[in-house]
Amino acid sequence: KLRGLTKVRLIDAGFVWTEPHSRRIKIKLTIQKEVFAATILQQTFEVEYVVSSMMCPDCTKIMAQNTWKAMVQVRQKVDHQRTFFYLEQLILKHNAHQETINIKEVKGGIDFHFAQRSHAIKMVEFLASMVPTRSKSSEQLISSDTHTSTSNYKFTYAVELIPVCKDDLVSMPKKTANALGQISPLVLCTRVGNAVHVIDFKTLQVAEITGLVYWRQEDITPVCSMRDLKEFYVMDVELLGQNFGRYALADITIQRMADVGRNDNVIIVRSHLGNLLNFGDTVLGYDLLTANINNTNFERLSSDDIPSVVLVKKSYPERRRKRKQRNWKLKTLNKDEGDLAPKKLEQDKIEADFETFLRDLEEDPELRQSINLYKDSSAVRRP
Repeated sequence: KLRGLTKVRLIDAGFVWTEPHSRRIKIKLTIQKEVFAATILQQTFEVEYVVSSMMCPDCTKIMAQNTWKAMVQVRQKVDHQRTFFYLEQLILKHNAHQETINIKEVKGGIDFHFAQRSHAIKMVEFLASMVPTRSKSSEQLISSDTHTSTSNYKFTYAVELIPVCKDDLVSMPKKTANALGQISPLVLCTRVGNAVHVIDFKTLQVAEITGLVYWRQEDITPVCSMRDLKEFYVMDVELLGQNFGRYALADITIQRMADVGRNDNVIIVRSHLGNLLNFGDTVLGYDLLTANINNTNFERLSSDDIPSVVLVKKSYPERRRKRKQRNWKLKTLNKDEGDLAPKKLEQDKIEADFETFLRDLEEDPELRQSINLYKDSSAVRRP
């Protein structure tokens, strides 16, 4: 924009040739102005313009920092990452991350940033349909225009996942157990979907704990988790004739791996893994006799409700030692680690959790049905 053209008379204007790639535009102007009576001055000069590129407002927001409109903070109060690995595969399968502008990995969870509030609400609803959650929202005023009565807000949605995971030993008060169909107050979690599926390992009775039931009471707490599993050797399996799905009730004689070949200390437990175990197998379970448990609900249980050992799942030590290369792989989200890059010890812990998640996929066909597996061309052997 040229200043002062309103005070002079523009006589002529024309373009001056420039190189096409120079991003320069030159214009030759001729102006006149009467300075004294019957005296006119005329001047010719060139004006140079520089062509600069500009981005659209949406692209400008994406390229700049801290321009998100809404954020979804996903957290879970557990000491492992298996639930987030499973949730990540569900997000990839249903393409629920397509509207995100950034995914940031933080301590204890993941943050999803969105350019619009409606996209964040859609993500919160998706998480609630996959796993039991509870959420709360907050807003922060960024700017306000008093002339047009418009305001700019940033919205934050805090989503907390239920802290009960697959293979956890769960304890609950008698009142809550009676409300779930007179089930035992000490149960084992078999699957986590839109509800927590638990089974009474002594009677094969099953129940579902929805998010509404859990968050209303908040007295259903895990007693032992995956890191407390111990390995046992199966000495004998005596089926009792009661079956439910893939489970069969049986009295199983086991021995701790540290006692095998050293003494005759055996333990007879009732378990739901009767049709999966045979003599000579190894099984993972919770040793409640030696475990250090600090749980209010567990301390209130009578001695008749607390078994010596709770068997969880069959283990495959021979296959782990001779692990064959997997011909499939999983996709991952493009996450920003931010300023909290994991240390070596934490990185080893995350890799161990991911390896455990992959083994669960290999051993559980029901878990594989809910996610997508992709062919790993680098692992396929040529004939």
